[in-house]
Amino acid sequence: MDLAELKERIAKSSWVVGFTGAGISTESGISDYRGKGGVWTQYRVVTLQEFLATAGGRCEYWRRKAALWPSIQDAKPNEGHCAFAALHRQGKLAGLITQNIDDLHRKAGVPPDRIIELHGNTTRAACLECGYSVPTQEAMDEFERTQEPPKCAKCGGWMKPATISFGQSMPEAEMRTAAELCKNADLFIAAGSSLAVQPAASLPVLAKRNGAFLIIINRNETALDDIADALVRGETGRILPELCSAPSRS
Repeated sequence: MDLAELKERIAKSSWVVGFTGAGISTESGISDYRGKGGVWTQYRVVTLQEFLATAGGRCEYWRRKAALWPSIQDAKPNEGHCAFAALHRQGKLAGLITQNIDDLHRKAGVPPDRIIELHGNTTRAACLECGYSVPTQEAMDEFERTQEPPKCAKCGGWMKPATISFGQSMPEAEMRTAAELCKNADLFIAAGSSLAVQPAASLPVLAKRNGAFLIIINRNETALDDIADALVRGETGRILPELCSAPSRS
């Protein structure tokens, strides 16, 4: 199918589910930290267990977050993010599942209750003991001032950006909500993801098995290309606006 045919398919759909990965946000200047030169190549991964157990692990974790934070703090939604907001305004977006932690979908205009953040949101830091949270910038300021991992002002527990770390379980409620969306989708758009990280990568498969038309948009091959109904290679910020804009009225 060409883009015009896919746009018509989207226009005729009533329950569209979006799914996004790092590729949509690299176009907003956020580093793909798994890629060459990414933060994960400069700092070692700290598991949740190490974070809780050792002072060195906590410091290493916060150093890595501090290195990534400026690119997230300054990032603005791009045309790909705005395309999903356009689908919402058209009344077609049932939900948007994202592996990203940068809050750019909300900033683009997708309501928070339509966004399912599988890996959390790095714009707030939360206490691992009592759940009290503050803007991440506030916690980051404390870390940069003291070079010590910040503690909770309420109970003294360790503060950590509200994201899923290695060794930490995926959020059950978000996964259940995402699965329900997939079971009811008539069209599923996966954009900017390699679709290789489980269990998130099982969601497009679930949607497809339940009858959804599966569109995959990515610069490179993905792990699920062979089950897609339509593959589009290229930048999400260029392709998504073409597909998701409201049809012109003659």
